[in-house]
Amino acid sequence: MSFKNYTDELRRHYESFYGVAGKKLTWDKGPTNKLHPDFYVLEFGPSERHQMWTYVTVGMSMDRDDNNLIELITYSKNLDKSRVELLTLNASFHRNSEPLNLHHTVVVGQLTDFDTTCDHGFISLPYIEGEELEIINLNGREIHCYWFIPITEKERDYKIEFGCDALEDLFEEKQFDYLDEQRRSLV
Repeated sequence: MSFKNYTDELRRHYESFYGVAGKKLTWDKGPTNKLHPDFYVLEFGPSERHQMWTYVTVGMSMDRDDNNLIELITYSKNLDKSRVELLTLNASFHRNSEPLNLHHTVVVGQLTDFDTTCDHGFISLPYIEGEELEIINLNGREIHCYWFIPITEKERDYKIEFGCDALEDLFEEKQFDYLDEQRRSLV
């Protein structure tokens, strides 16, 4: 599969799902030369589907030949360019360090303009979107679009101790606001 075909098909998939054209964004700081040159993030503003901003990776796994074929999605209450940095850094980690996949946690650290108490991330199924967005079939290969949820260090530790199902149960039980990065830890 050509790289152009991969990014074009992903973009069509996302835009079909959201029903609007996404805005192509790139982050130009840091080690972006370690990413595939065709990688970018699409931004979707509030629409009939969601009253929030949505950011998705396009091409994070485009030249992988293993079973870690994923793309990431994250949400924000407001227009938030730091989401481009967040997704770009995770795409770089996925490509150059350790492959990311479902139920993995990562350290977010201090991003340029990401003011948050949630300094880690948890990769989950996109429950609010469903399989229609999650599973993308491209030339006989299945790519998964997973939800990158900002979490606190205590929530990450809870997941390590009790497992990913326990963390997701906690999210549901406490009805956490996944759009509030200033929220208190659920643990």
